[in-house]
Amino acid sequence: MSQVLLIEDDRAVRDGLRLALTRQGHTVRAVETGEQGLAELAGVDVVVLDLMLPGMDGFEVCRRIRAEGTLPIIMLTARADDMDVVAGLEAGADDYVIKPVQPRVLEARIRAVLRRVGEPARQPHADAERHGELSIDRAGLVVRVRGEPVALAPTELRLLLELSRSPGRVLSRRQLLESVWEHGYLGDSRLVDACVQRLRSKVETDPATPRYVQTVRGFGYRFGPL
Repeated sequence: MSQVLLIEDDRAVRDGLRLALTRQGHTVRAVETGEQGLAELAGVDVVVLDLMLPGMDGFEVCRRIRAEGTLPIIMLTARADDMDVVAGLEAGADDYVIKPVQPRVLEARIRAVLRRVGEPARQPHADAERHGELSIDRAGLVVRVRGEPVALAPTELRLLLELSRSPGRVLSRRQLLESVWEHGYLGDSRLVDACVQRLRSKVETDPATPRYVQTVRGFGYRFGPL
């Protein structure tokens, strides 16, 4: 049973989603402000976060949660506006749902992001893949750059594992959406682009000239070095 933290200031939305998710078997803590949410993170498996909150907004809450660790975050936004969605993804969200929220859609996204969490990291294995300064231990779910472990959010880790499975092979955004996010609507390609940018910032020496996660313009992404 998963522990869901719902941060939503609209009481009707908050109560409706809490009831719906509880019926699906989740344990839900529901609060109305970002400050309350940050105080309730202990023991939580996934955060469902409204972007438009009183006081500290959802963007700042997202940044603070992500700065402290890899807890999965699904953001709620009232608009499908690119600026809002991209800003939220760049702040560290793993996925998003547009209001008015359909509980079945949100619950499916929660289950998908929890599957991406996978097993906890264990000790590195001797047979970790090595790609230049980057090593990937698939069994232990440990990624290192120049010998130092890198803390990747679950979605970032799964994206790297998927891309590096076949070095040199180009994967389209749709293929990555289906394999990593488990939904293939091409309008969500910004999920892929934002996650790639976050991943590059953690594994590349120079994210502006990536060596490992390379863009193939007009097609998608591939894993190097080539």
